[in-house]
Amino acid sequence: MHVRAYMRASAVHQNAERARGALEDFAHERGLRIAAWYVENESGAKLARPELFRLLRDAHPGDVLLIEQVDRLSRLTADDWETLKVEISNRHVRVVALDLPTSWSMISQNTDEFTTRMFAAINAMLLDMLAAISRKDFEDRRRRQAQGQAKAKAEGRYKGRLEDVARNTGISKMLSAGISWTSITAATGASRATIAKVAKRVRERGDQAAPVLGGGRIMAP
Repeated sequence: MHVRAYMRASAVHQNAERARGALEDFAHERGLRIAAWYVENESGAKLARPELFRLLRDAHPGDVLLIEQVDRLSRLTADDWETLKVEISNRHVRVVALDLPTSWSMISQNTDEFTTRMFAAINAMLLDMLAAISRKDFEDRRRRQAQGQAKAKAEGRYKGRLEDVARNTGISKMLSAGISWTSITAATGASRATIAKVAKRVRERGDQAAPVLGGGRIMAP
């Protein structure tokens, strides 16, 4: 059995490794060693999370996917959560969350088959419940944010998100130099949507060329 720790934060400016100490302490108290760490800054509402699926590809049957909280694993829609659960089940990976004490039994070596199966059933139910709560919290926050923005716009107070001028200038220079979008994302943390907006400006400004998704180029008019 290998323990594989997964840490996630939604935004690039957030510290995805914030939970490292708590996860290390949890494993150490139980005489376990964390074999590998998987860290990424991606929304829990997205199923497409490269590091999470790399963990599942690396895992062997019986390995543990260790997380601080269930919402680090899922803020997914019901359909996407079912897809992820099937992948986890097919890999025979056990999910252990610090905020779900019943899951801790999944790393015990001293339980009989009946007890193991009973706790597995309980944990599956609780994971579903906590995943649903996490999704609802995500949707509630998005709705409140949209309501606040709509109110601010109606009152003439909404200015939108301030542009990161320094970052976008750097992206513009990298695009003009022919650097790939993937490399720009890795270097700046910018989303592909942001890079696309900057690429459009580069084309409109009449620069020589701008890379596009898939490695091609769009020549400026």
